[in-house]
Amino acid sequence: MRRTIAVRTMTDFETSPRSAFWETRAFALAMIALAAIPLLFTPIPPLTDLMGHMGRYRVQLEIGSSPYLSHYYRFDWALIGNLGVDLLVELLGPILGLEAAVHLIVMAIPCIMVAGLLLLAREIHGRVPPTAIFALPLAYGYPFQFGFINFALAMGLMLIAFAFWLRMARLGRLKWRPHIFFVVSFLLWVAHTFAWGTMGLLCFIAEVVRRRKEGKPWFESGWRAVVACLPLAPPALLLMPWRGGSSPKGTFDWFNWYFKWIWLRSVLRERVELWDRLSALLCYAVALSGLVWKPWRRYEPMLGIGAALLIIVFICLPRVLLSSAYADMRLVPYMLAILILALRPVGGRRLSIGIAIAATVFFVGRIAISTLAFQKFERNYTTQLQALDHIPMGARVMALANIPCRSAWYTSRMEHLSSMATVRKQAFVNDQWEAPGAQLLRIAYPPAGRYYSHDPSQIVRRPDCRARNEPILEIALEYFPRDAYDYVWMIDMPRNRWPVDADFEPVWVGNRYGILYKIRHHAPMPGPVMGQNAAVR
Repeated sequence: MRRTIAVRTMTDFETSPRSAFWETRAFALAMIALAAIPLLFTPIPPLTDLMGHMGRYRVQLEIGSSPYLSHYYRFDWALIGNLGVDLLVELLGPILGLEAAVHLIVMAIPCIMVAGLLLLAREIHGRVPPTAIFALPLAYGYPFQFGFINFALAMGLMLIAFAFWLRMARLGRLKWRPHIFFVVSFLLWVAHTFAWGTMGLLCFIAEVVRRRKEGKPWFESGWRAVVACLPLAPPALLLMPWRGGSSPKGTFDWFNWYFKWIWLRSVLRERVELWDRLSALLCYAVALSGLVWKPWRRYEPMLGIGAALLIIVFICLPRVLLSSAYADMRLVPYMLAILILALRPVGGRRLSIGIAIAATVFFVGRIAISTLAFQKFERNYTTQLQALDHIPMGARVMALANIPCRSAWYTSRMEHLSSMATVRKQAFVNDQWEAPGAQLLRIAYPPAGRYYSHDPSQIVRRPDCRARNEPILEIALEYFPRDAYDYVWMIDMPRNRWPVDADFEPVWVGNRYGILYKIRHHAPMPGPVMGQNAAVR
């Protein structure tokens, strides 16, 4: 009887001309399209780590044909659980060009998450509850703003896949589900392992709850759920060779309550601290509103229990997991979104309309402020990137980017802007990551030395608020291997911190911030074999 009611409700929702405005397909498409607007007019999406990834993509696409890149980097394809956007770039980059391909892919990620949230809400409740709209701004959550694009893409696809898992169960199409999700699980694992693990947890909870609703005892529900989820398990076999001997031993910082509190309040961190914090507070208030009165009735069990387990996972995760930083932070927007989606529709049409209007205005407001913020980031990027007009192809660039303290809410997002020299000039820059097992690029330029060849040697903060592995400007300028570099690019650096050095010849000066120096070498430094377009040393 329960199953019959569910099918009838969904059919009525799809065909009834009296559906509320937020339950219509047109509204869903409008929300999906709205999610793309902040990135529509920013050719370089202003996400903190993205430009570093773009530098890696340039190496990935052209290391075999470039007369420069092969002298500085190595890139060997391997099967790892962190390749979602990398593979899309491999497909679209040669067709659209690298920057256009990345722009298109990144712009699609928030749209995919919004689509996944709306599909999941509709599948769980038979219609979209008005409260579910409050989850949509989380498509621009802090992990996406930070530039974890493989992760964000995979998690958006995971939401869609999980909704499809539930739909196949509701329609009784269980015969084909194991075969389909055997393939889906591998695709998700390759996109990002975290998404595959999250889907496995949610699918298991959904199967237990579904069996319990059918009247099965707990033990039977549990083992039947395990059997149902077995097609999702095979990618676990890939973890052993992927995280094998070449991977650094990088799992630490467990139960760091200070950082976990920061991640919770930073869930919508972008640029305007008061607006972002109030927005986060509103999302938490909506998510926890079901606890006020009879929570067992206000939360749908499949998502309610799933969200509770994700909260436990967040508490137990370390800050750095298998050399991947911010492991616990990445989960916050998704556990919050799923808890919001778990809220059952409220009674009363007037109340529902009021909530839907308020939630829609909130989402539109978040998109509007994000659009203005991204435009500001883009203008700052454009100013600093003028330096690239003075950098020849294949040059070697020592980047030093002036970055606010880690405690500051606002950041200029210029930590990896210097990688645009790799993207546009095929240059060597000291801002790529050294993370065996987490990505496929390797630095193969010994003259740059151990300390000034890779991230975070390009990040300069005030000495009293820098991380231990970040350089102090004066020490870096004195001790970096000058013969290994052709240029010093000081990004967003105020004039009072520009060095006066006989070996540094200014070739570009920003209005107030940023300067590019050419290094005068006293003896020639052998570089890559270059033709007529070689960099002038």
